[in-house]
Amino acid sequence: MYQDKTLNCKECGAEFVFSAGEQEFYAQKGFLNEPARCKNCRDSKKNMRKERTMFSAICADCGKETQVPFQPKEDRPVYCDECFAARR
Repeated sequence: MYQDKTLNCKECGAEFVFSAGEQEFYAQKGFLNEPARCKNCRDSKKNMRKERTMFSAICADCGKETQVPFQPKEDRPVYCDECFAARR
């Protein structure tokens, strides 16, 4: 049903193969667009994402030390994962 296609990467212009298996996977997932970048360009784009800086804080409920992805403020409580989930 599917046949390998040769596509051009929109980043580097290199040709890459959009295999029959990949096409079937895209169809199963409901993806409507073909890939626009080759594997190398996709991987380098993923690696360019900025790493999160984590900050130490003390949970306002249980007093356990935890890590949060934002700078805690003195006037706002901070909760560990377990206490945060329990408050939801």
